[in-house]
Amino acid sequence: MLLNGWPRRYVVVLLAFFSVFICYIDRVNISVAIIPMAEDLGWNMSTQGLVLSSFFFGYLLLQIVGGRLADRYGGTMVLGIGVLVWSAFTIFTPPAAMLGMGVLLLARICMGMGEAVTFPSIYSTFARWVPADERTRSVAFASSGIPLGTVFALVVTPIIVEGLGWQWAFYLFGAVGVVWYSVWRVAVTKTPQQHPGITGEELGEIEAGTIASDAAPAPPWRGLLTSAPVWAIIVAHFCNNWSLYVLLSWLPTFVNKGLGVDYAAVGWFAMIPHIASFFFLNIAGNVADRLIKRGMDVTRVRKTMQTIGFGGIATALMFVGEVQSAWAAIAIMATGNAIGAFVTGGFGVNHMDIAPRHAGTLMGITNTAGTIPGIIGVYVSGLILEATGSWALVFQVAAGVTLFGLLFYLIFASGKKLFD
Repeated sequence: MLLNGWPRRYVVVLLAFFSVFICYIDRVNISVAIIPMAEDLGWNMSTQGLVLSSFFFGYLLLQIVGGRLADRYGGTMVLGIGVLVWSAFTIFTPPAAMLGMGVLLLARICMGMGEAVTFPSIYSTFARWVPADERTRSVAFASSGIPLGTVFALVVTPIIVEGLGWQWAFYLFGAVGVVWYSVWRVAVTKTPQQHPGITGEELGEIEAGTIASDAAPAPPWRGLLTSAPVWAIIVAHFCNNWSLYVLLSWLPTFVNKGLGVDYAAVGWFAMIPHIASFFFLNIAGNVADRLIKRGMDVTRVRKTMQTIGFGGIATALMFVGEVQSAWAAIAIMATGNAIGAFVTGGFGVNHMDIAPRHAGTLMGITNTAGTIPGIIGVYVSGLILEATGSWALVFQVAAGVTLFGLLFYLIFASGKKLFD
């Protein structure tokens, strides 16, 4: 009936959270491990930028395909396979680095392909498992695995590196995904209707507030790609991820090289903005759902939350590179990340508003655009640092991109159901 007193859909959301948590441990650990890796292997800043950005080439490739597969065959199956694939290539990263740059880049691309299906699969799963008035907080909670996984990687990776060597940060973190998969296979089914332990009461609740659990029809590609509200999400996702990926990839190096913090303490400093994100993502998700439940127009809720979130992160980015104190810089970023978390109630869940039966596919489309900054933004930031040494310029470029995204979203976004 219930697992430890929890409805089955809560178990699905909790395990989705842990999949994101593991996803970001495996993605972020290289941002810390790359410092000793670069010293051992003789990499300059532009080479480090290439290694960090290579993951995103693979991440870009399978977004739409992963979303479509999740909508058609079930997000639970696709997510499970994705976790196994990226975990295997995480474990393979150290041997790949020893075999040469080409092999390492290929391994990171394949790892990115495994992680590409994560959010499209989760969105497709939630569209079938989570009622509409619980979706924002469910997406927010799952997404809060991003900062928590990031914090874990930032803090634990230096400990592993100093105790066992940088290779073990990949071996140990990769193994965690295999453990998660064994639990996921036992605890979660493709649809709520197939779960042997679900109650009739919970099933009725889910069915009243979700889409049908059968396979989604073919996506209305032309309609999706010519829709202004869809493009509002695409542009917002791109702009949001520019600052997100630049910070995920370069924040440890900024703290170490730019602010002069000792390597052993890098994780403790860099984790503070992510801790702020974790708490405020869940606050923002609950705020958005409460506003909708009280009758506020969904479009108004989405645009309000987007304005708060993008306004906060852009302001922080404009100033963080100008301060000289490590504590001042981290305080600014923590504040920006806390306010920036409100985008989860804006574009972050907007996919399920406008196209619930195609939420996985639409997430794949927008996350494809959102992956491009991981390639361009991370690499360009490395080039800026190589050419000018200016961290302020790196962050100010990200602020400008964020403000453009806010303006575009406010003009074109919608919270109405547009596609069935």
